[in-house]
Parts: sequence; C-alpha cells; structure tokens
Amino acid sequence: MSWGSELWDQFDNLEKHTQWGIDFLEKYAKFVKERSEIEISYAKQIRNLSKKYQPKKNSREEEESKYTFCKAFLTTINELNDYAGQHEVIAENLTSQIITELSRYLQDLKTERKSHFHDGRKAQQHIESSWKQLESCKRKFERDCKEADKAQQYFDKMDADINVTKADVEKARQQAQVRHQMAADSKSDYSSYLHKFNQEQNEHYYTVIPNIFQKLQDMEEKRIERLGACMRTFADVDRQVIPIVGKCLDGMSKAAEAIEAKTDSKQVVESYKSGFEPPGDVEFEDYEQAMKRAVSESSLNNSRGEVRERPTGKSKGKLWPFIKNKNKGSGPEDFSHLPPEQRRKKLQGKLVELNKDIQKETDQRDALTKMKDVYVKNPQMGDAASLDPRLAELEQNIEKLQFEVQKFEGWLSEVEERMPSKSDTHRRSGLYESQSSGAVNNNCAQDRESPDGSYTEEQNSESHEKANVANAKPPVAVTPEFDDEFDDEESLPTIGNCKALYPFDGHNEGTISVAEGELLYVIEEDKGDGWTRVRRNQDEEGYVPTSYVEVFLGTNAKGAMTYI
Repeated sequence: MSWGSELWDQFDNLEKHTQWGIDFLEKYAKFVKERSEIEISYAKQIRNLSKKYQPKKNSREEEESKYTFCKAFLTTINELNDYAGQHEVIAENLTSQIITELSRYLQDLKTERKSHFHDGRKAQQHIESSWKQLESCKRKFERDCKEADKAQQYFDKMDADINVTKADVEKARQQAQVRHQMAADSKSDYSSYLHKFNQEQNEHYYTVIPNIFQKLQDMEEKRIERLGACMRTFADVDRQVIPIVGKCLDGMSKAAEAIEAKTDSKQVVESYKSGFEPPGDVEFEDYEQAMKRAVSESSLNNSRGEVRERPTGKSKGKLWPFIKNKNKGSGPEDFSHLPPEQRRKKLQGKLVELNKDIQKETDQRDALTKMKDVYVKNPQMGDAASLDPRLAELEQNIEKLQFEVQKFEGWLSEVEERMPSKSDTHRRSGLYESQSSGAVNNNCAQDRESPDGSYTEEQNSESHEKANVANAKPPVAVTPEFDDEFDDEESLPTIGNCKALYPFDGHNEGTISVAEGELLYVIEEDKGDGWTRVRRNQDEEGYVPTSYVEVFLGTNAKGAMTYI
C-alpha cells in the first residue's frame, strides 16, 4: 500500500508521524548510550573489586598464596578482571556500532524529512494559490454577467420609453454591448483557467503529492529497517563476547576444581613444622628419697637436666613447644628464635636472596669492567678512571655479600647437622640427651623451668646465641661446593688453561691469589656462581673470579692430560 494513494489528504498526520519516528530513534539511541554507561560503570566496579582483593606484596596474603584454595581465589580474581574487560568491549562496540552511527543517521534523516515536507508545502501552496486564482476568475465572470444583465435591462427600458431621445437609447445600447463583451471575455478566462486548474489539481493529487509521500514512506521504512539492524547489533555485541566470558567462567571453574584439601593440609605441615621431636614420658620423682632432693637442691645444672627428663611434681610448666616467644620483632639475624625446620627454610631463603644480590652486583661489575676496557682502548669515548670509584664500590659490596653468604651457610650447616634424621624419630629420649648442649636443649630444658620453679624465656635466646657462637664453623668459600673438598678429594684433572687478566688477592678460604698475566691450569669450570677452580702446581689450587681470567678449554690445551 502506498501513502501517496491511500493518504493523499493526510499531510499533517504524516508530518506528525515521521517526527514521532525520529523522536523514537533518538530515544533508542539514548537507551543504548545509557546501557553503554552502565557497562562501563559495571566493568569499573568489577575491576576495583578485583584490585581490592589482589594479594598485597610483602604481606601475609602473598605468603598464603601457596595454598591451592588461595591460588584458586587469585585465579578467580584474575578471570573476573578479564570478565570486566569484556563488558568494556561491549560498551565500546555499542558506542562505535550503534550510538555513533545513529547520531549521523539521525542528522541525515532530519535533513531528508525537512526537504520532503518543504516540497510538499510548496506544492500545497501552489495548488491553493491556483484555487484562489480560479475563484477570482469565477467571481469576475459572475460579476460581469450581472453587469451585462443590468445593462441589457436598462437598454430595454430606455428603448421602450417614448420620452427618451434617440441618442440616450443608442448610448444605452452601446453600454449593454460592452457589458456583454466583458462577460464573454470573463467567461472565456474563467473557462481557460478552470481547465488549467483541473490539470494542476490532477497533477498535484496524482503525481506531486504521491511522489513526495512515497519518498516519505521510503524514508520511514529505511528508518525502521535501520532501527531493526541496530537492535540486532545490540544483541550481537553481547553475543560476540559470550565465548570469552565463557572461557573466563571456565577458568574460574577449573581453578575451583584444582583445590585439593590434602595438598593444603600438607602445605600447613611444611609451613609450620618445627623440626622438634615430641617430649618423652615424664618419669615419677620420688620425694621420699632425701638424696635425690638434696641433689636437686644442690646443683642448678643437674636440676635443669633432671627437669628436662623428670619435671617436679609441683611444676605445672608448659611443654617447650607451647612456650610463647617474647621476641615479637624481626628476631635475631640467624633466625635462632625459630624452630629448626622453620629456621632452615628462612636461612635457605636468605641464601637465595644473597646469591641473587651477588649475581646482580657481579653483572654490574662485569659491565663496568667491559666499559672501562672500551674507554682504555678508545679514550675519546670516555674517561676510564671515572669508573674506578664505582668498581671499587661494587667490589666492596660483593665482598660484603660473600661474607654474608659464608655466615648464613655456616648457620645453615649448623641447623642441618642438628636436624633429627627420619631413622631416629622413635628415639625421643636419646634425642634429648644428644642435644643437651644444642638449641633444642635450650628450648626444652632451660625454658621449661627456672631454678625457683618459674618459667624463663630470656635465657633461651642468650644461651642459643652462645651455642651458635660456640658451634660456628670458620668461614667457608663463596659457594656451597667449596666446603672441605680440598682436604679429602683426589686431584682433579686439568681441562684447560687460563690467563689472569687482573690481580686477585684471594683472602677468603678456598680462593687462590693470582698476579696479572699469570698462566694457570683450569681444573673446574664456572658452574654459574662466577668462580673458576684453577691450579698453579700440584699443591696450590683454589677458586678465582671467572671475570678475572681468560679461559682456554679443550683437549689441546697445554697440560690437559697431566693428571689424568
């Protein structure tokens, strides 16, 4: 059905309807814009939520992340962050594919509608003007006819009157003829214009107006189709992110399925295991025997030793694993305030950190050394002497870190020597006897009861520190491989030669001093710790920094088969 044929007389209603269609399109564009803003706001809130519950660095939350349920929660947070990103994608696509396009289309639509209705009003004004002109011609014809009729009647009256002169009769006759001629002319004009008007009116209602209304109909149908396309896009924008959202949800589900209660329980043991053995049975102490009581009163050390095995009946002291540590700060440097197992872990972690620091400082030193060599060879590029202070500072830092490594390795060796082996777990009482002078004895016997029957904890850290000093080994070499291998292993074969590029003093145990330009035999390559083992003669061998020598490995090296 065509608007031009069916709605030829509904110009005003069509104008209202098309304006309502544009208003509706604007309302839909506003709806999509508000939906986009909601998506952006929602994504922002989700991201903030994800950020809020991210574990803080250097906090207990980061330590707890080793549990499977903590890892699952962290995965959920990360997936939720990606999920928020998909809502941002939705908002972006709604803006670019619908809002922006509709804004341009609305401008074009308003311009097109305005043009069509302007042509319609112009055609309407033209037909109305033609109608008014036709009415004017009609009224003129009617008026001329009446004037001609009056003139004819006046002539007839004058001609019948015998008292009127012949001249007056002739004048009346001429006047009547003029009026009849004017009426005839008006009739001709009216007839001609009427024919013209009918043609224009026919063209107006069957050609001009139908064409304009057809354009309006096409415009309106395009608007509706465009609106439908936008609504489909509105749904497709959501549908496009569903696979990724599904992957995010799948990731959350997999993370939840990866939670293992047994593994977390085992992790609790690893995290809090002290390494101590449970205390043995407390023996009955017979107070009826005066000798035992005398011994108990006369010897503080014996009292403490007896208390360790057989606490007095009056003592209601807590067992040593449950004694609270008053040292609530960071604790001693050697972590002696911790149980053996936890202390071992802390020392191992500290050694890892120190070795990383040494590697970092060594890399910086090697880089500066290379830069210095370049400056020496090409003075125009820079002053080589300007790098000496920094190199000296790096060397000093490396020596300090190496000393720290030696110190912590000594403490670690001490802890590992005192750790009970699995084969001895059934010998509880024997464990206490064998460790009477060590850290466990200090934690157990001396902390349980003081000579006056009260508990003491301050003596624990003091006696423990004394035990550490007494049992500490002399500084060992930079890496764990140095230990005592020089004393008890056979001579290693030579695998190459090396030339000393710089002098090295070799103050630390396990190292060897070399002079610049000295030729040495290589008996062990750098294992990644920055040291190479060399030999000067059958009796002199040790480690030198790898960056201080130029190594020539291979079976053709001089002396390669000397000690094989």
